[in-house]
Amino acid sequence: MTLNRRLTDSEFIGGSPEYLDTVSRYAARGVLVNNDNQVAMMFMSEVDLYKLPGGGMEDGELAEAAFLREIREETGYEAEVIKELGYVEEHKNRNGFLQYSYCFLAKARPGMGMASLTEAERQLGMSVQWLTITQAMDVMEKAVSDNDGNHSKLFMLMRDQIILKEAAKLLMGEGFS
Repeated sequence: MTLNRRLTDSEFIGGSPEYLDTVSRYAARGVLVNNDNQVAMMFMSEVDLYKLPGGGMEDGELAEAAFLREIREETGYEAEVIKELGYVEEHKNRNGFLQYSYCFLAKARPGMGMASLTEAERQLGMSVQWLTITQAMDVMEKAVSDNDGNHSKLFMLMRDQIILKEAAKLLMGEGFS
């Protein structure tokens, strides 16, 4: 899988990039599209924030399987991975935390099941919202520019923005079926 970007604290606070050596967490996330080429964005009403579906990988779990599990848990949809989108390294030196996020583009299968959100996700008011790729990129751009200084949230927003841009190349450029 191709490295898309290394995010470091220097992106937000300046200075030279510093890279961590030990991975703290492996995750799988990405872009889920429906038959209308709309993108699934996870909206957290309590914090007025959008993110892509995805989360941490369980021990021994392959990245693709983790992404499909996260889609099922967060959206209720079964899906099929269409393309690998690469991975993003998040070097949160300030927190001593390195996360590798393996990224995918997937297509939702018809028929929605029941999402099984965690208690924390329920408390955040998480729900799936279907947006065009342009709308999704716009809400991410606005969230990055309006960031309230929350370091971890900014990493998440920039990471998801990178993933959306990779997916947009396929969804808007070559078309998608």
